[in-house]
Amino acid sequence: MRELDLEKLSLRELNSVLQSQDKNGQESWLIRNPKGAHALAVGLDAPINVRIEGSTGYYCAGMNKNALIHVIGSVGPGAAENMMSGKLIVEGNASQYAGATGHGGTLIIKGNSSSRCGISMKGIDIVVQGSIGHMSAFMAQSGNLVVAGDVGDSLGDSIYEAQIFVRGAVNSLGADCIEKEMTFQHIQLVDKLLKSSDIGCEASEFKRFGSARKLYNFDIDNLSDY
Repeated sequence: MRELDLEKLSLRELNSVLQSQDKNGQESWLIRNPKGAHALAVGLDAPINVRIEGSTGYYCAGMNKNALIHVIGSVGPGAAENMMSGKLIVEGNASQYAGATGHGGTLIIKGNSSSRCGISMKGIDIVVQGSIGHMSAFMAQSGNLVVAGDVGDSLGDSIYEAQIFVRGAVNSLGADCIEKEMTFQHIQLVDKLLKSSDIGCEASEFKRFGSARKLYNFDIDNLSDY
C-alpha cells in the first residue's frame, strides 16, 4: 500500500496521482492527514483501493468510477455525488445530500446521514446503518436506498422509480410517496445489500416505500401536490 500525505502534497497533486492510475491496475493507496479537505479522491477512473484515515470535507469520492474508497472518519456534504460505479464506505457520519445524482455503485454509511440523502439518485445503491434527515430521496429516479434507522420529514418527495427500504420510523412521506408491499423478492434484495455492507439487520424488518405514480402527468386535481 503506497502512502500519500496531505501534509506533504497539495490536494491537486494528490488527486492527480490517484486519477492517473492505469485502468487495469489494482494498486492500493493510503491517504494520511485529510484534515477535512474538500473534493478528495474525486474523479477516479481505475479499480484501485483508497483508504482515507480521517474525516473529509465536501464531495469526497465525487464522480467515482471503479474505485473502492474507504473513509475511516466522517464526510462532508455531497459524498459520492454523481458516482458512476465502485464503492464508497464511510465509517462515520455523512452530511447533506450524500449520494446525490449517483448513477451506479454503492455508498455505505455506517453512521447517520443528514438531509437530502440520495436526492435525485439515478441508479446508485445507498445503505445507511443509522438514520437520515429530511427530504431524502427527493426526485429519486432509480436505485435503492436502505435505511436501518429512522427517517426525517418528506421522505421520497416527488419520487420516480427508486425504491426505499426503512427499518425504523418514518416521520412523514413526501408528495406521491406511499408505502408499498414488501415481497419476497424485495426481502432478498435488501438482504443482499445488507450483507454486502456488513450491516447486521434482518431484511424482513424493513418496510418498502415508492412512487404512487400520480404525478407523472399533470392533473389539475393534483395541483396542490406539485
